Amino acid sequence: PILLTEVREEVMHLILNRPDKRNALSHEMLLRMSTALEAIAADTRVRVVVLAARGSAFSAGHDLSEMVGCSEDAYRELFALCSRVMRRFRALPQPVIARVQGLATAAGCQLVAACDLAVAADGATFATPGVKIGLFCTTPMVPLVRAIPPRAALEMLLTGKAISAQQALAWGLVNRVVPAAELDVVVKEFTDAIRASSPLTVRIGKQAFYDQLALDEASAYDRATEVMTGNAVCQDAQEGMSAFLGKRRPTWTGA
Repeated sequence: PILLTEVREEVMHLILNRPDKRNALSHEMLLRMSTALEAIAADTRVRVVVLAARGSAFSAGHDLSEMVGCSEDAYRELFALCSRVMRRFRALPQPVIARVQGLATAAGCQLVAACDLAVAADGATFATPGVKIGLFCTTPMVPLVRAIPPRAALEMLLTGKAISAQQALAWGLVNRVVPAAELDVVVKEFTDAIRASSPLTVRIGKQAFYDQLALDEASAYDRATEVMTGNAVCQDAQEGMSAFLGKRRPTWTGA
């Protein structure tokens, strides 16, 4: 299969499996990802998603071998499908962590930016090189400019040059850079920390985070006030506060 799914300890590992094609996002791959994400969203047993890849590259982006000579409608359908997949990552109730072991370019870089968190091997590189082949990375730009500063994003988009994992860390595209041998250890630290909290609270918080990003400050405060009020009356919030005051470990029910 070109896309593997493995659940371990409440963590869904979604694994790109086209190493011979540098895990290019073919039309079939995007369709399979869309189906998998829909199933994950409905699976309450899954607390966290880890997006990983087999081989030396994380993802080289769109499969250019499928893209030469297509009709305008075919291009529109492909880019719309890709955009829906990227938005599904943000819409998932579970946090998504990108485990980046190698090259992430164009829509592959977009994948990293669309995830909630990212851990990269110190040899990983990131690029939006579409400008070099006459096809500007316009849809990858959308999550990229929401993850890193505008001038940094424009540097990547206008020059097409790759940046190192260390530069990606400095700009905020990734959360951690570690030796490749330590990737899984650090990813597990994130998944364990997320799994220790109430699944309901994490779900509420992730949705509110992205909702308020699109609002001005006053509207964001209004939205956050309503969300936090609704959160406070939930059983898990009451349990958490009581457990803290009682100096005991909380028991989450997800309600």
